[in-house]
Amino acid sequence: MGSGVSRGVRRLRFRSAGVVAAAVLATVGILTLAACGGGGNGGGATPTPRPTPPATESFTGTPPSPLASAASSAVASARASASAAASSASARANEFEASVAARAERANQEAHKRLANVPGRGNAASDVSLTGIPRAEVGDLQAAHVNIHNSSDRTASFAVQVDFRDPGGKVVETRYVGAENVRPGETVHPYAISHQPPQPVLKPEVAKAERY
Repeated sequence: MGSGVSRGVRRLRFRSAGVVAAAVLATVGILTLAACGGGGNGGGATPTPRPTPPATESFTGTPPSPLASAASSAVASARASASAAASSASARANEFEASVAARAERANQEAHKRLANVPGRGNAASDVSLTGIPRAEVGDLQAAHVNIHNSSDRTASFAVQVDFRDPGGKVVETRYVGAENVRPGETVHPYAISHQPPQPVLKPEVAKAERY
């Protein structure tokens, strides 16, 4: 009886091993079929490799969110636009100042020519007066506003000669100031600026004024 029991145990073990082996082979077959792209298509499709996820343990910091990145780009764009606008405004201001200076210089040169042959004090001396300007406002220069009033009934231009006298009454500098296209009843205020040193203090006066 002992030998019969032994043979039965051996048969049971053999059957169990067979079942395990069959299960393993079935599993391998299913995996192989899936890797080959499924059954029935007869093709030899290459399996698509799966990407390997990055090793996040080597990262530092926090990656920006899409919203933060967009905001950063918007700020940078706004700053660039503001810088460009400021640069453009500065350039326009410089051009405008240069244009004004050029027009003033042209008017002053025309005034010099106009007054070259004017006898006496001219026909508009009573329409012109001077007002001093604090030195702090003009970089410690000696300067005056030339107040030109057009008392006529038509648009006119003016040429004015301003003499700067020292404390002894001597004329040490002469400046010419022009004003173009002054409307009837209008008063304009161009500058007469001395190129002399701050000392001694000079006194400006209207020497000639011509309306034309």
